[in-house]
Amino acid sequence: MAFQNGIQFKSLVEFWEYLPPEESLIAEILRQIIIEKLPLTHKEKLCYNVPYFYLKRRVCFIWPASIPWGGFKHGVMLGFCYGNRLHDKHQYLTHGTNKQVFYKIYKSAEEIDESAIQQLINEAIAIDETW
Repeated sequence: MAFQNGIQFKSLVEFWEYLPPEESLIAEILRQIIIEKLPLTHKEKLCYNVPYFYLKRRVCFIWPASIPWGGFKHGVMLGFCYGNRLHDKHQYLTHGTNKQVFYKIYKSAEEIDESAIQQLINEAIAIDETW
């Protein structure tokens, strides 16, 4: 049975191969930033047909617009699963209508602010350590 509009990935490799070039570039940059900041014990696995990054709990995810159910039409979303607990003092993330998940949608690789993301990941790691 197909998960979303006929799309169901069996592996992360299938996911990455599916993405259009522009989304793939943005998603790969975000993934690299995440992997470099998370401890080596992190896990990356598909959930809701997109890559989620775990420590004790879900930390963050990458959701390209080409994957249905994301609620947006262009770009790549970097979401923080417990974004409501992040300080985000520069208000980098969008709160939207979700009370817990905060996110940022990137429409080009040039929009990615690596230091802002690294700071948020550090906060997310600290929150995860409290579970």
